[in-house]
Amino acid sequence: MPWKESSVMEERLRFVARLLDGEGMSDVCREFGISRKTGYKIFNRYKDEGLEAVTDRSRRPVRYANQLPDQIERTIVATKQDKPHWGARKIRELLVRRLAGDVRIPAKSTVHAVLDRHGLVSRARQRRRHHAKGTPLSSAIAPNDLWCADFKGEFKLGNRQYCYPLTVTDQASRMILLCEAMETTREMPVIEAFVRLFAERGLPAAIRSDNGLPFASPNGLYNLSRLSVWWLRLGIGIERIRPGNPQENGRHERMHRTLKAETTRPPRMNGLQQQARFDTFVSEFNGERPHEALDMRCPAELYTASSRAYDGLPEIDYPFHDKDILVTACGRICMHKKKINISTVMAGQRLGITEVDDGIWLVSFMHYDLGYIDLEQRTLQTIDNPFGTRLSPMS
Repeated sequence: MPWKESSVMEERLRFVARLLDGEGMSDVCREFGISRKTGYKIFNRYKDEGLEAVTDRSRRPVRYANQLPDQIERTIVATKQDKPHWGARKIRELLVRRLAGDVRIPAKSTVHAVLDRHGLVSRARQRRRHHAKGTPLSSAIAPNDLWCADFKGEFKLGNRQYCYPLTVTDQASRMILLCEAMETTREMPVIEAFVRLFAERGLPAAIRSDNGLPFASPNGLYNLSRLSVWWLRLGIGIERIRPGNPQENGRHERMHRTLKAETTRPPRMNGLQQQARFDTFVSEFNGERPHEALDMRCPAELYTASSRAYDGLPEIDYPFHDKDILVTACGRICMHKKKINISTVMAGQRLGITEVDDGIWLVSFMHYDLGYIDLEQRTLQTIDNPFGTRLSPMS
């Protein structure tokens, strides 16, 4: 397919998404009609800088709070400081009178979000705030403190079908908990694999992954994916390494090098044969192979299953919100006969909403505040990323 000049952003996103989904660089470049050099340039920029490097404009809901001209934001803040009892509706009306016809007037929810970020909303001081400073990485002390999950790079089997090894290890004991030959990196098969793993091993305190699909979603709300939302619902904290820094998951990457050398050269004829080879490797790695870092002991000598059993998803309640509301399959909620887009990664999840100002509603997922809804604009106005620090529903 030719590169479409009229939708370069969408083409870049689709290009990167195909690579993250496990397709080979040569095949994807050939289909998009670009050179491998150009393909690697786009993909490397994505790995180094994230989604902003490959998009001309974010596809998330519009975030006027971060896009307002400085003069407008200063006017909003100054007005609130001068008239502390005024809410977003009155401040916006003042902007309309002063600036109508000169600039685009922000929505009430945008004005409220600006006040929130500057600590000028009483509700904001009462609730827990999270600031986007990157996800810190913990040091696991005991088994199941931290699991590490990743996809080992895809390779072709003897029958020319691709194999995507999904791997999970325990950080403290180095135990390989899962090594499954997958046919795809899509979310549902991965979730099914984790259901089986949780049923067998219990739940960890946290899981560390990279920022690629299906562990994260470049187009999802706050980069969440359905998989990571499911983990949060189960009470599992989430850690993410920085893009382009695989060394932050060094133990897992070192295991991958050994896995590749001993199980994929040469690859087996089909998925069943390859899985049998993986199973043999895991058995030897866990129970026979001594590890210098473990004082020459084997991982199986140190690992014990988690005491937190997997019993399905717990219920969510919002006792401090006005009401709760279910996100539809298409990622929307319905309020006062109006449909508001939230995110498809939240489909099926129950959110809490509460009115914090006249016509402005705070939307929360578990104990995370997602942003504000202005019913007139019918949009979710996001605020500071609540998932910028370690995503831990237990904290």
